[in-house]
Amino acid sequence: MMIDLHTHSLFSDGELIPSELVRRMEALGYKAVAITDHVDASQLDFVVPRIVHIAEELNHHQAVRVIPGVELTHVPPGLIASLVKEARELGAALVVIHGESPVEPVAPGTNRAGIEAKADILAHPGLITAEETALAAERGVFLEISGRSGHSFTNGHVAKIAQETGAKLILNSDAHAPGDLLDENLARKIVQGAGLPEGSFENLLANSRRLLEKIGYPL
Repeated sequence: MMIDLHTHSLFSDGELIPSELVRRMEALGYKAVAITDHVDASQLDFVVPRIVHIAEELNHHQAVRVIPGVELTHVPPGLIASLVKEARELGAALVVIHGESPVEPVAPGTNRAGIEAKADILAHPGLITAEETALAAERGVFLEISGRSGHSFTNGHVAKIAQETGAKLILNSDAHAPGDLLDENLARKIVQGAGLPEGSFENLLANSRRLLEKIGYPL
């Protein structure tokens, strides 16, 4: 059972319309996918209702469960809490924060602000601190092991510090194009490459299922 809770469509910088994205994931055997396009205050109110609408439509016609979400991206840390709240009010079932990736100039303090706002997932959190990771564990924020080139450079650090502090890990592709989608074989290699012990792939999938249950989308 494959689950991916961080993908992008052409509502932001992805290449595919939502229907094709979901169909391709269905063909790969996925059971659930979240469409989490990049947003900030400028188009949050435009993107979320459209993702909510297409998710509702596709959930009546395809086997893969579609979860409407967003990824708050390069948002000033001081605005994150209010935009998390607004995204949920607009119908986003899953809120991802674009974390402090080592390959982008994400504002310092973004990781902490996302955790404090109790977003669902902190994506590619880079060189996240032990204090921040412990806070994520306390607040139930999942930390991402990323399948995306560049963002994945610090997967080993994220995996190690999460194990030390008890934070929950989740595996996502952060797919923007068909070639970014993960089959099970590659997904397992990414988990192994992060330095996680045997059996961790199943544990990360279980965390994805727990998060789906938490937000009201049980499989």
